[in-house]
Amino acid sequence: MTKRLIQISRLFLGVVFLFAGINGFFVILGLEPFIATSPEAMTLFQFKYLLVVEKTLEILCGVLLITNQYIPLTLIILSPIIANIILLHLFIDPSLLLLAIIIGLALCFLLFCYRKNFMSILERNPKPY
Repeated sequence: MTKRLIQISRLFLGVVFLFAGINGFFVILGLEPFIATSPEAMTLFQFKYLLVVEKTLEILCGVLLITNQYIPLTLIILSPIIANIILLHLFIDPSLLLLAIIIGLALCFLLFCYRKNFMSILERNPKPY
């Protein structure tokens, strides 16, 4: 059961971020996005390079999650992005707050399931190899 839930959470996050990243490139290129975007979120990206970097990371992380590669690294990269998404929808644009919370819960579940991979980061006095 847990393996199935891990797989569902991983694929859910992968698909969400892959499509969100591709949708963002439609906005960057001046095309009509296939998924509605938050105007409030787009105003935060006054400089296009920020949007390009974020959407590139979203696509890369989405592909890595779908293909089950480098999952702990992908979760670390997505953590601040998801935190910003939750805060944006909590304080500025509550229209997609439920989806943001579900994405946050999926991330927290995966972080918990992969917690052993992160334990060495928390060492107080690590020894070099």
